[in-house]
Amino acid sequence: MKNTWITLSIIVVLLALSIIIDIPKGPDIFGREIKTRLGLDLQGGTEIIYQADLSKSEDKSKDLNNLINVFRQRIDRLGVAEPTIQEQGSDQILIQLPGVNDIEEAISVIGQTYELVFMTEAADATSGVQLNDYYEDSYTLPGYWQPTELTGKDLIKADVTYENQDQSMGQSQPVVSLSFNNAGKEKFAKLTKENLQKQIAIVLDNRIVSAPTVQSEITDGKAIITGQKDIKEAKMLADRLNEGVLPIPAKIIGQQNVGASLGAQSVKMSLIAGIIGLFLVGLFMVVHYKIPGVISVVALIIYSLLTLALFKTIPVTMTLAGIAGFILSIGMAVDANILIFERTREELRSGKDVIGSIEEGFRRAWSSIRDSNISTIITCIILFYFGTGIIKGFALTLSIGVLVSMFTAITVSRNFLVIISKTRFRRLLNV
Repeated sequence: MKNTWITLSIIVVLLALSIIIDIPKGPDIFGREIKTRLGLDLQGGTEIIYQADLSKSEDKSKDLNNLINVFRQRIDRLGVAEPTIQEQGSDQILIQLPGVNDIEEAISVIGQTYELVFMTEAADATSGVQLNDYYEDSYTLPGYWQPTELTGKDLIKADVTYENQDQSMGQSQPVVSLSFNNAGKEKFAKLTKENLQKQIAIVLDNRIVSAPTVQSEITDGKAIITGQKDIKEAKMLADRLNEGVLPIPAKIIGQQNVGASLGAQSVKMSLIAGIIGLFLVGLFMVVHYKIPGVISVVALIIYSLLTLALFKTIPVTMTLAGIAGFILSIGMAVDANILIFERTREELRSGKDVIGSIEEGFRRAWSSIRDSNISTIITCIILFYFGTGIIKGFALTLSIGVLVSMFTAITVSRNFLVIISKTRFRRLLNV
């Protein structure tokens, strides 16, 4: 009985936290506002379609993914919550920005093309420009920079490797190695000869990725960049350089402001429909199963509050498809309770007492609940991994709902039933 009351205490604490988070203006946690995030179809925003010029590409899939990564970096500067950035066809990229209504601002930030450029130090503002750091966009690096003829198209690849820092101690440090093609080899040799003990800035997307100092003239077309504190930082630099190996022009072929297709009134009607549906399901459970039905309704309310709190905390961007996934998971939560109650009924009919019937009913129903929910979660994982945009939202909300429904059906409902079964009201548990 002690464990039962401990479990009940945990349920009460989780329920209280969920209610606090679920209120319209939830709390700030670690400086982050907890709020419901709405997708493009619920709050409107901007939609842009880019077409990439892959005519000179040797690996179109890789280069298109690199371009998507660059767009994602730029969109982060807009502060958009859960943007959609996905391939559309073989050479197009669809970008959806919920809550962004200024198309011109979005286009100016995202841009239309990108390129990796090697720049050298310039004397002043008349011959060069100032540039920001790639990872800290607000931080402007000192000095002025001017472009050279050496660009990403002259770079073959960037790799992470190690070089010995202290031969006697056997220590090594991660470095990034660069390999240039024949044209790049000649350009790089000239640059290193003319800029000894000076910095050469490697610039992607008009922001400095790295600015190593030239230690000696390099004529073999191979160089290393040192100074990375760990393998993670070195890999990040190599990834950024590889994104700029092939400059890919991209032009806008479609743009529009998207209004909230559901709108406030439609969302309100959807909520009313959902509440009516829950009421009818709850009414059926109460009429058919009596007190256990009431317990299932309470568990269902707890399930809804916990799930919505998780959606806000993670956060999950709610779209129409996401709402559908949530509602579908409610049905699965009810289904689990029905399995448990029917198994318990069978045990009572066989002559067992109430407590034994409840325990055996949960034990026998668990395998069916487990297998059906696991198969659903596996399907959600596949949909989330291979799907895009709306499909991912549906898969995510459904999988979270299924996991929470297992908790409420197996833990919450069971706990309440056990507590009642050990009181003088156990005779009411005639399921």
